[in-house]
Amino acid sequence: MKIKHPSIGVEIIGKIPSLGVTKYIRNGTVVTRVSTSEGRQSNTRGQFIQRQRMRHSIALWKDLSRWSPMFTEGKTTYHRFLSLANQLPVVFLPKNKSSVEGSLLVPGIPVSEGNLLPVQQRLGEVDGTPALITDRKAADVRPFEVFLLYTAEQQFQRENCPKVSFTMREVKRGEFVLVDGCLALTDNDFANEMKGWALVRVIGKNCSTQSIVTRCKYYVQFSTEEALDNAAKSYGGLK
Repeated sequence: MKIKHPSIGVEIIGKIPSLGVTKYIRNGTVVTRVSTSEGRQSNTRGQFIQRQRMRHSIALWKDLSRWSPMFTEGKTTYHRFLSLANQLPVVFLPKNKSSVEGSLLVPGIPVSEGNLLPVQQRLGEVDGTPALITDRKAADVRPFEVFLLYTAEQQFQRENCPKVSFTMREVKRGEFVLVDGCLALTDNDFANEMKGWALVRVIGKNCSTQSIVTRCKYYVQFSTEEALDNAAKSYGGLK
């Protein structure tokens, strides 16, 4: 079937919305089929949740990637991060807060993945001072082992849009204190409920798999059923 433009008499290749058909060339032959845009326009609950999850992961990566985090599995660090971030709690930001920069500090944000044994980490106190306490035995630390401390902070941008900002620095050996023979870092900043941390072991091109530990609960208000409904309405509602 060939369709001619009524005024100029030429063949149209592509979608013709008014007729509900699409034309394309296959093996030199023009093919016409019925087309619909219903799939792209649909916004079911499941689709909306997955889109919000992906949008949030991309927003986190945009800032984290400035520090060249190590993800040694997968084809690219970007795709591996997205795969791991897919396991994070889903948060729902309304459209006026969900620019490409909008993000929330949630526990478990991945900052590295590698084949070195992970360092178990928790927030606590050492002699009354807030601390990041690990299970890494000081006696097991190798001379060429490097420790990188990632810090995530919940900040707020224009229109009060929440955004997570990351920093990273190398920790010197003299900064550690020992808790039952294990490494720990002490600082009043570890009591900050708008921040989170992850200590990554690095030996050459290898690293440990680590994720953010945090006391931050700000994100919880964006993870409720009400938050989902409000965000969905700002995008035109669910279908």
